[in-house]
Amino acid sequence: MDTVAVQRLGDDLGEYVSDVFGSLRFVLWRGRAGDYLRGLMLDGRRKSIQPMAARLAGPHEQALNHFVTNSPWDVAPVRRRIAERMQVALAGPAWAIDDTGLLKYGKASPCVARQYTGTAGKITNCQVAVSVSLVTETASCPVDWRLFLPEAWDPASPKATEDVDHRRRRAQIPDTVRHRPKWRLALEMIDELLGWGLRPSVLVADAGYGDAGEFRQALAERGIDYAMQVAHTITAYPLEVERTTVPYCGDGPYPKKIYRQPAPTVRDLLLQAGEKAARRVTWRDSSRRRNGRPVPMSSRFVFQRVRPAGPAIRSAHLGQDLPEAWLIAEWPADEPEPVKYWLSNLPATTAKRTLIRLAKLRWRIEHDYREVKTGLGLDHYEGRTWQGWHHHTTLVSAAHAFLTLQRLDPKTRAPE
Repeated sequence: MDTVAVQRLGDDLGEYVSDVFGSLRFVLWRGRAGDYLRGLMLDGRRKSIQPMAARLAGPHEQALNHFVTNSPWDVAPVRRRIAERMQVALAGPAWAIDDTGLLKYGKASPCVARQYTGTAGKITNCQVAVSVSLVTETASCPVDWRLFLPEAWDPASPKATEDVDHRRRRAQIPDTVRHRPKWRLALEMIDELLGWGLRPSVLVADAGYGDAGEFRQALAERGIDYAMQVAHTITAYPLEVERTTVPYCGDGPYPKKIYRQPAPTVRDLLLQAGEKAARRVTWRDSSRRRNGRPVPMSSRFVFQRVRPAGPAIRSAHLGQDLPEAWLIAEWPADEPEPVKYWLSNLPATTAKRTLIRLAKLRWRIEHDYREVKTGLGLDHYEGRTWQGWHHHTTLVSAAHAFLTLQRLDPKTRAPE
């Protein structure tokens, strides 16, 4: 936005900052938060502190840098207030788990390492941020963040670099922060949001999270419905699979359900069902138009009720039948086999169109990430501290939430 557009939203922004950043104990800090949000929203190629301060022509660069890097304000209550406001505005949104790579030069930024990121489609020098977004078909907003710590940054890992202790001290990474899988970071954020009194209508994620049976089991234990993409190698039994029970003699553990044959992969299950099982489903309108009308999104899908059979699921259901789930696969007419797979624990009565709409819902956050990363400078932060990174990402979320709320308000003439 240009300066005039930002000024036009001044009153709304002032009210928003007072509310969202009300947990900051100093008035000066809340003022700096408002300055930073204006800097993020103003037009400009870079949204790092130095060029933002120059465009604002108000707060000095040093003041903004101190607020983001050194001021000891807690991000949790700010994120909570953003999430509470967006939960109401989006009216019962889904939660989307995602991670994104923030490309970096050098090795001083916290948790930067050569690692794979879908942003670049390859292994490259980057940070990886894991997020939880509230999402609907019309809008989304990331409300919680974790910075993934690679094994090279964990002194307890055999893959740690020789200078890992020095790098951690320089980046001010707390001693308690260690390498953990991304799905565990996601679960930590889910528990945090649940602790704030929020709950999703459904949770969606890509195969990086759906492939982890421990993650799917943890969601089921929390009573959270999900529709997550999985790899074709995930194993599952057909719903009516032959199984037996070891007789119980009164001693030792309770008898276990035994599934005689090894569990097939979901790919093998659907290839056995054959292409004839595929049906065409239209789930929403696309942004493209033909003859003045939106072009519907449509493809062929296979639906099957199955019992996922990974080690984590088995160990959680000893002596019981494995739980049922939907296996969903997209099988285009011109492909010899399915190209994408999902597992969902939604009820057996769920409409097929609803299953596809939810399975495909991640398109919204992928669309909005472009604004968060390029328009609002998520990956423009040049600071080198753990705290500074979390402050910056929280402020980016706050700016994105404010703009989203403006767009959703029919009384507001929000800028593009």
